[in-house]
Amino acid sequence: MITGELKNKIDRLWETFWTGGITNPLDVVEQMTYLMFIHDLDAADNQRARERAMLCLPHQSIFAGEVQVGERTILGNQLKWSVFHDFPAGQMYSVMQEWVFPFIKNLHADKDSAYAKYMGDAIFKIPTPLMLDKIVTAMDEIYAQAEQLHDADVRGDIYEYLLSKIATAGVNGQFRTPRHIIRMMVDLMAPRADDVICDPACGTSGFLVAAGEYLKENRKEEIFFDRQKKDHYMNHMFHGYDMDRTMLRIGAMNMMTHGIDNPYIEYRDSLSDQNTDREKYTLILANPPFKGSLDADIVSADLLKVCKTKKTELLFLALFLRMLKVGGRCAVIVPDGVLFGSSKAHKDIRKEIVEGNRLEAVVSMPSGVFKPYAGVSTAVLVFTKTGHGGTDDVWFYDMKADGFSLDDKRTEIKENDIPDIVKRFHNREGEKKRERTEQSFLVPKEEIAQNGYDLSINKYKKVEYVPVEYPSTQEILADLKELEMEITKGLAELEEMV
Repeated sequence: MITGELKNKIDRLWETFWTGGITNPLDVVEQMTYLMFIHDLDAADNQRARERAMLCLPHQSIFAGEVQVGERTILGNQLKWSVFHDFPAGQMYSVMQEWVFPFIKNLHADKDSAYAKYMGDAIFKIPTPLMLDKIVTAMDEIYAQAEQLHDADVRGDIYEYLLSKIATAGVNGQFRTPRHIIRMMVDLMAPRADDVICDPACGTSGFLVAAGEYLKENRKEEIFFDRQKKDHYMNHMFHGYDMDRTMLRIGAMNMMTHGIDNPYIEYRDSLSDQNTDREKYTLILANPPFKGSLDADIVSADLLKVCKTKKTELLFLALFLRMLKVGGRCAVIVPDGVLFGSSKAHKDIRKEIVEGNRLEAVVSMPSGVFKPYAGVSTAVLVFTKTGHGGTDDVWFYDMKADGFSLDDKRTEIKENDIPDIVKRFHNREGEKKRERTEQSFLVPKEEIAQNGYDLSINKYKKVEYVPVEYPSTQEILADLKELEMEITKGLAELEEMV
């Protein structure tokens, strides 16, 4: 969470864009993403050079020697942020516009890659040398302060804070998923080195980036010391779809900045017939749009067979079941209405997950998790596709705190159930003795079926009522009379003083 002076610096940088005439939040984030990407290319190249030197291995810098940019050949080191940021404003602007930006647009050799595809129509929109100079200076200050914080995650916090500025819910219900909730879901699913991971409503690729970071932290030797697994990680593991090209462009750069060379990020309406994916993925992580309603004519007929509805949150659940391989796992955020909705479509999809597959967990989240962008109550569903049932006991958890206040300010607090959620989920055998009055417990499938496949935690949670003894009516009346007498006495004394 970005706070204090660092937040103020980012806000002032944002203001520089606005006063310079770039007022569309998406355009601001997109241009800042380009500049962050250019800065990080330099930093990442230097980091790789150091790592290779430590291992006594050769390193070929992307900035080494002469570089071809269009029809011109120039010295590669002129394209490094650490070199051109010291140039006078006019020279810096020319270098950025004529050399650096064309260089990053054609950086990826694979013309079919996500990066090449979405950078192809990227436009450098900063209008004047003076404005670019102010922005570059401000970004240098931000990076310098970020380094002083000695927090490995502050770079991600900065990026997430920028993304939060474009995250107000749109007509189709899109809004940013908080990064700590993304990380919780990734920790629950514990991605494996051979997984094929998909987010069919990927936005800026937050889930895919978090999954990649988890694998780096927990499966580093298994993946990066094995040529085949490393190739899978770089080129075949990550798949994301969205209907907004700007989001896809930011998502592709986000993935590449985090060291994933060639993710499969595609423009696609996941719910339509153009999405033919079937039994392709082993892990789906998603926060699909909630509020949007669709024209049933464009929705894939396969999905309407599972649940005939125009509600996107139900159709996406049907889609995930279709896209997963048998044995594939899914963690998805759904609005509370999915858990207890009484329509036939609501009941059909819940029954399909419980009876036709294996529902493992329902984590109920408080309504403030998505503030200030939305106050909707949500839950995380975790299930495995089996195609022939397998639900036994479903684990319910009532999250009361996520480490931040549940008001619009979302300030950091001590109370945080997320570590407990992850720990208990991975030890559900130990939950069997938990009472229904506690924060987490198991519910047998039969009981869920008897309740019309209602998955709301309040249906199964027991509340302990502590008897409260109130004074008798006579005592209350006596107290009131005594108070009245004191008031009368006080008024009399006041009259005497006047």
